[in-house]
Amino acid sequence: MTYLFISDLHLSPDHPLLVRGFLDLLKEYQNKKTHLYILGDWFNSWIGDDYSAPWLDEIVLALQQFSTAGNEVYFQFGNRDFALGQKFLNQFNGHLLKDVDYLEISHVKIRLEHGDLLCTDDVSYQKFRKVIRNPLILGLLKSTPLRFRQKLANGFRKKSAETKQTKSYDIMDVNQHAVDDALAHVDMLIHGHTHRPKIHNVNGKKRIVLGDWREHEAQILEIDENNIKDFQLKTWNY
Repeated sequence: MTYLFISDLHLSPDHPLLVRGFLDLLKEYQNKKTHLYILGDWFNSWIGDDYSAPWLDEIVLALQQFSTAGNEVYFQFGNRDFALGQKFLNQFNGHLLKDVDYLEISHVKIRLEHGDLLCTDDVSYQKFRKVIRNPLILGLLKSTPLRFRQKLANGFRKKSAETKQTKSYDIMDVNQHAVDDALAHVDMLIHGHTHRPKIHNVNGKKRIVLGDWREHEAQILEIDENNIKDFQLKTWNY
């Protein structure tokens, strides 16, 4: 069994090469008995499971073929696509993970998360996250017209880009105490969000940061259940 971990693809109709890279990845792993874990920010924004478009239909079709071949797809919310729900995933038998979820491969205990919760020094973002992810607020937003949600998502992206320009590099990175807490009861932590791919050694344990998808490549993680200790970040070119 192959376990494949990716995050921060930020797929959208504005970046067709990224979409093509994801579709090619599905083809590459379709016949490898793969469990695919998408740890957030799969899409650059998600305005609701009632959204549809030709570019998205192509992705769904590819995922249906991937699933039919005997593979599994797991999705975890990111800060860009937290409105994505099980209704969308049901189209290809996908599984929705919790904000923090766990996996065990060959007796190695792994914690999975997008990574934004680890950035506790970014106080303003954590406050915003708590409000926007409130089930009542989220439910209200999902009930508004699609066009309004699209306008709101565009506003969030613009505001996020402006805010990043005024924040220091360190504030937007993980907090070491948060990392220590996350690793307390597991052997390995896998996350994305920070766009700083690297394998860190933390007191004999591993913190693996997945890479964001850029114009021609991405840093992804592949783990073989029969060789759990021999892994590294892999460059996926497209």
